[in-house]
Amino acid sequence: MPTYDLRCIECDTTFEVFRQGFLRDEDRVCDTCGSTQVEQLFTGFVLGASGGAVGEDAASAGGCCGGSCGCGAG
Repeated sequence: MPTYDLRCIECDTTFEVFRQGFLRDEDRVCDTCGSTQVEQLFTGFVLGASGGAVGEDAASAGGCCGGSCGCGAG
């Protein structure tokens, strides 16, 4: 199911919306202040690797973000 990352322009809160299909207007409401002044954040996504050894491949490539997030993969 797609995850949409949104940021409220009014209170600067970021939040996620899980929606099968496209994001609707009624999904664009801040969880914190109720504002409809939100913007969609464009984030990356992960594709699965074929062959199985995803963890080993990710660790040898520097992990999810090169290890700077503290995940221990760096």
